[in-house]
Amino acid sequence: MKMFLNCIRRRLQLLGEKLPRYQRNIARYNTSDDSCDKTSLLMQLCADRYYISPEAFHTRTCTYGPLGTELKKNIIEQWTSAVRSRAYVFGITTSVQSRMCEESVRIVNVGDLQEILHQESLSKKEASQKIQTLMKASVSVRTSLLQGALQQYIQALELVNRTLPFGLAETGLCHHSDSQLRHSSGCSFEVTESSLVWFCSPRTSSQWMDYWAHQRLQWWRKFALGPSDFDMCNVVDEELKEGASHGVKVLYKFPWGLETLETLWSLGDTLLLKTHQGTCTKLQCRDGRKSVVPHVISVSANMDRGMLAYLFNSFQLMKKTDNKQKLNQRMVLKLHPTLTPVKVALDMGRGSSSELRQVCEGLFQEFLEAGISTWPGYLDTMSLSLENLHTKYDEMGVLFTVMVSESTLKGGLLLVCRIPSLSAQHIEP
Repeated sequence: MKMFLNCIRRRLQLLGEKLPRYQRNIARYNTSDDSCDKTSLLMQLCADRYYISPEAFHTRTCTYGPLGTELKKNIIEQWTSAVRSRAYVFGITTSVQSRMCEESVRIVNVGDLQEILHQESLSKKEASQKIQTLMKASVSVRTSLLQGALQQYIQALELVNRTLPFGLAETGLCHHSDSQLRHSSGCSFEVTESSLVWFCSPRTSSQWMDYWAHQRLQWWRKFALGPSDFDMCNVVDEELKEGASHGVKVLYKFPWGLETLETLWSLGDTLLLKTHQGTCTKLQCRDGRKSVVPHVISVSANMDRGMLAYLFNSFQLMKKTDNKQKLNQRMVLKLHPTLTPVKVALDMGRGSSSELRQVCEGLFQEFLEAGISTWPGYLDTMSLSLENLHTKYDEMGVLFTVMVSESTLKGGLLLVCRIPSLSAQHIEP
């Protein structure tokens, strides 16, 4: 906020202008239907306001618009910053292709497969052999980031002088199979996953598991409008993954039920030993005076589903009855200021369009140089009333609106309003 106001002050100093107070109207979204489906309204809003592309309704791939892309980036940056705030957590990048074929998803050329299936002259055995050959030649892609981190473990030991604990963090694309998506809202076969793989002493692994579980739940709640919608539960024994002795899920309460945003596994040393077979001595670290093979704690978050959770959590229908007893309702995205993709919307009102645009472009450049994400509303050729403009920015989740008008050119009057509280503020240059 301070940086934002300073940018405006600097621009007005160049113009030799002063800012006044301005009272504006509240924008509303009107509907007479009290039973509107909140989920449908939110999804349509996301399509209309550049969070998702319209094709996302008809495909299994999450395709984001400019605001959705920025929101997802902000969430990932905050996630990464949180897990790397501890000492000795290092970022890595691993290959999308997987060497663990039994745990991977394979990408097969459909044309080649159809060609085999349409060869009527082939016996079942011959067709099966050709399909197996095709499968072996196909590309194998990862379903999680865990394996890549385990493979980089020995190299990372040199960074910490074989001292525990330490972690490896990564964000990247993973490919989930139908079985992984069967009980979820997962909008995509291809998902963005953020991962922390934590290596620690066997005697402190349970304490670290409790620590990370608590930290992760608190992190999700930190940016939430309704923190109570985020919860945590233990994984039942029947759902424990290979090598795991304990599991914890961070959940979000969607309108259709609970969904997993993040999963933590206490994996012991089983998978690490399996990954580096025959090199047990190279895996050992110092734990006081002892040399031990570390235990592994895996933390993995589905960032696409996490973004969806924050959109649902921030979505509100603000209702009010006017003097004619007509129900007025406006849709508002109250995203956390740190996450919201657009901090400032810059618009121009009545006046000399060329001069106003010049002022807007100067302010826009200053905001960008200051690292303030800004929406260039002044480029919109469609003229909107102030009420409709505020409605649009409520739905986009914009924090502030800056309006440049003829009053700015003549008397140094510039309107700065906060969305959705709609309060105006004086700024002296």
